[in-house]
This record gives sequence, C-alpha cells and structure tokens, in this order.
Amino acid sequence: MASIKEKQVDRVPRTRVDKFAERRAELGEAALQTLATLGYARTSLREIAQNSEFSHGVLHYYFNDKIDLIVCSVRQYKARCVTRYDHVTATATTVDELTTGFLAALGDTLRDEAHMHRLWYDLRSQALFEEAFRADVAEIDKSLENMIWRIMSRLAELADEPLRLPASALYALFDGLFQQCLLKHLSGDQGAIESMQVDGRKAILELIGRPVFAV
Repeated sequence: MASIKEKQVDRVPRTRVDKFAERRAELGEAALQTLATLGYARTSLREIAQNSEFSHGVLHYYFNDKIDLIVCSVRQYKARCVTRYDHVTATATTVDELTTGFLAALGDTLRDEAHMHRLWYDLRSQALFEEAFRADVAEIDKSLENMIWRIMSRLAELADEPLRLPASALYALFDGLFQQCLLKHLSGDQGAIESMQVDGRKAILELIGRPVFAV
C-alpha cells in the first residue's frame, strides 16, 4: 500500500518535476565557474549569488545548501568529461591513433579547464571529511573509472593483448598522472602537460606489452 508521501509525489505533475530538475541543472551550470574559482572552503550560496546573476533566494530555493549545489555542478561537468573520449575511442583503428587521441584530449582539458578539475579534486578531498559528499563522489569516481576502462579495453583489443591491470588500478594510474600534472600546471610548470603525455604513452605501451622504446 502506497504511503501518504508516495501518493503526494504521484500527484505532482511530471512536467513540474522535470522543469525543477532542468532549472537546477541550469543554475548548477551557471555557478560552475564561480565554484571553480573559489573552491569549496570559500564557497557559500550567498557568495555564489554575489558572483552570478542569480539571487541568494533563487539558489536557496533550488538547492538545500552549498553541498547540494557543488555536487550538482561537478556531476554535470564530469558527465561531459566522460563523453569527451567516446568519439576517439569509437573511431580509432590503431593503438597509436587511440593513444595519441586520448593523451591529446587529456592535455586539452587540463590546459583549458584546469580550475574545473581543481574543483573536482577539492570535492573528492572533502569527501574524506564530509559524509554528505561520499556517495556522489563515489558515483562520479566510478564513471571516470569506467571511462578509463573503455579506453584501455579498446587499446588492448587493437593491440591484441590482454589488459595487465584491473579497472581500479588503471584508473588510479591515469588519475594519479593527471592530478600530479594538474598541480604542476597550476604552479606554472610550462612543460607539465607534455611530460604527462610522455609518461602516459609509456604507461600505455607497458600495459599492452609494447616496448617502451617505441615512444
């Protein structure tokens, strides 16, 4: 038997629910740049409102608190990141083509959207302290792990070699390279991205059983 709450939800028009979700998505997207600039510690709904075209009241209506808004914004951004590599993964016909395309995309997103990625790592670090973040961070992390697995599975298929590490270890490897490069890049290291790409290529060649000197 349905509860009173369930009956009330059932009576809410689907279009109203969809419009609410769409508005949240719009506000989350609009707030993303401010969030990326300020980071978690300096962010509040009021601060975001002061740095955007939206009032504090509007943000508070659509989001419970800054955690709700940050998670919404980062989730949307990372969802786009996950699909960024799908085209090159689907169309590459050789190991070198896929490796080059993957590493080029990594370099481009790090160069052009460093502050967005900084926000993600900020959020992931906060999940160590804020339980409210953990489920969402774990879900986002898993989607990124799956992305790396799709890329590496396709590379192994093109190389006709088995993958030598499980999905979790592959993700940790490339995430570590990316995060390390991000810190160097934000610190002004002009060669950080190129170094990451060289190291990434070496790692890929080792993983699929190709000699490193092939770089």
